Amino acid sequence: MAIIVRLDVMLALRKMTSRDLAARIGIAEQNLSLLRSGKVRGVRFNTLEAICKELECQPGDLLEYEAKAGPED
Repeated sequence: MAIIVRLDVMLALRKMTSRDLAARIGIAEQNLSLLRSGKVRGVRFNTLEAICKELECQPGDLLEYEAKAGPED
């Protein structure tokens, strides 16, 4: 996967559990777990906004792009 989800890092920095975050932003803990593991194909902007607001961070703190090495690299 070229997009890496760094939600665990931000949760650790804020000393918050995923259960607490899920409750605070009003989404199912299971859905947040899927996002944390990178097993989702997309995330709604309003969900991303709620996470950023609660964790006091920017979207770039949560998501990182990593180029895949191709055969020509």
